[in-house]
This record gives sequence, structure tokens and C-alpha cells, in this order.
Amino acid sequence: MQFFTHDGFDLAFLDRAPDSGHGDPVLLIHGFASSHYVNWVSPGWFKTLNDAGYRVIALDNRGHGASTKSYEGTDYTPGKMASDAAALLDHLGIGRAHVMGYSMGARVSAFMALSDPDKVATLVLGGLGIGLVDGVGDWDPIADALLAPDPASIAHARGRTFRAFADQTRSDRRALAACIIGSRDELPEDDVARIAQPTLIGVGTKDDIAGSAEELAALMPSATAFPIEGRDHMLSVGDKTFKARVLEFYAEHPL
Repeated sequence: MQFFTHDGFDLAFLDRAPDSGHGDPVLLIHGFASSHYVNWVSPGWFKTLNDAGYRVIALDNRGHGASTKSYEGTDYTPGKMASDAAALLDHLGIGRAHVMGYSMGARVSAFMALSDPDKVATLVLGGLGIGLVDGVGDWDPIADALLAPDPASIAHARGRTFRAFADQTRSDRRALAACIIGSRDELPEDDVARIAQPTLIGVGTKDDIAGSAEELAALMPSATAFPIEGRDHMLSVGDKTFKARVLEFYAEHPL
């Protein structure tokens, strides 16, 4: 792991070149309560992309993993996290990259495509469909579950799921509760329509959080939906058919 500083946060990242020593860069942005390792290393994305000849970069978003934590919800807007990702590319001297995000990371990636369009060559949105526009449900019970002193007292089903995930990843639950409050900004349809980069949207057919990939793709000028068959929100990220489709997409749109 390496670190760089942006907006008062020390942000951890991993930068791994392929065996050839060079390749088109892919920036990966993980989801809520996750980390670069949980979303991208453990499910095999680093190996898959490195083996295909890509340079792979992934950061721990503020409040996650080894990066600095904050307990203020206003520190976690998608726009601010997108600025962290853009600053990482600047730190590494990378002018343009493929950008891929999962769930909350997909929301951050979409914001980055609008705020720094010259840096984002292509966009892969995993685990987020029309929820980018309409929202992805009531997250206040998730925040309550993260802060509950006794996990056995949590009645909200999705709250129990995210609390267990946060405990499994040994996350700072107070920071995550602030993040889930601050990171819900939605994008109006008119803004989504301005995302001109070639875009692939992958959502599991059993995902009850993301919303429709097809509905989101229909709002964008250069987007394609990809159904990840038989996968829910938690399992879609590591799906082998999703990886294969992303590699095809990158081959179709080289830097």
C-alpha cells in the first residue's frame, strides 16, 4: 500500500503494473463498507486485469480501509470522493484511465465522469442501475444498525446484513454511519444524459438494491447494460461473466 494526501485525508492505494511493466490504467473505486482489498483484490479483479495487460489502481475511499476516517457526513459526498479519485490520478501522473466503480463506488465514478471528463476514458458501473437517479432505498436504518451497541438488537434485515459486513471487514462503524448519511446524492436525469463516455452497467439479476441497469443505460448516450445472471448485490462484484464482459468492453475501447 502507498498513501497520498488530498483534502485533509491520507488516502491508501494500491498500484500494480502487469508483467509487461506497462498497460492502460484502470482505476477501481470500491463500494460502501468495503475496501480496495475486499472489492478488488480478494474477488480476483487485480489478477484478471493484470493478466490481461492492464495497470490496476485502487484506493481505499475516505472513511474506509487504511484511509483517514471522519465522523462528519458532509465529508462523504460523492463529489468529494470523486475528487479524491481524480487527485490520485494526478498524483500518479495519469492523464486518462478506465474508471470502474461498484455500488457506492459506481456513484462516485459517475460523479467523476461529470466533474473530470477528460480523466475518465470509459466508465464501468457495477451494482448500480437507475438507483443512481432514483436512490437506492432508505439507508437511515443502516446507519442505526452500524451504531447499535448490540448487533442482536437489530431488527432491520438489510441493517443486519451491512452490520455483519462491517464487522467482518473490521471497519470503523462510526465513520461508515457518517458516510452512508453523506454519500446518497442522486444525479438528475439531465446530468446522467451528459455522461458521454462509453459506459458498461452491470447489475445482478437478483440485486434488490441497484435498480434497473437497462433503465439507466437508456438515459445515457453511449451505455450498454449487462445482466449478471443469478447474482445478488453482494455476489455480483466477483462474477466471472462480469469480468469477461468488462475485458471485452476494454478491448472495444482502448485508450
